[in-house]
Amino acid sequence: MPKRVLIVEDNELNLRLFCDLLRAHDYETDGVNDSREALARAQVWRPDLLVMDIQMPHVSGLELIEAVRRDTVLRRIPIMAVTAYATPGDEARAREAGADSYVTKPISLMRFIESIAALGKIADGRAGLASA
Repeated sequence: MPKRVLIVEDNELNLRLFCDLLRAHDYETDGVNDSREALARAQVWRPDLLVMDIQMPHVSGLELIEAVRRDTVLRRIPIMAVTAYATPGDEARAREAGADSYVTKPISLMRFIESIAALGKIADGRAGLASA
């Protein structure tokens, strides 16, 4: 069964690119371009992985990552933090919030797919822990 990836990205072009690229690699995708809808969508759709843009209007990606980690149902989902405006310390802040992976834009397409595959392995391991 293909992994389900929820992409939270306010840039429509990037959202479409990520969804199309992941579908081409046999992932099931859904996208949210409004950060205020992201947590509710994740609770309903129950993705295996999350790709989270950090620079979002309304609710930042870091706040969303923290909210996912506080949620008893969603907390095990591996999260990739993505940003176009990386500054010193951003990766550390993303990982402190709960991100498992951190990627800066522009993203190498192969690196993106490799990072998603690595997150998939993390998801498999966490699922095994949950059922043990």
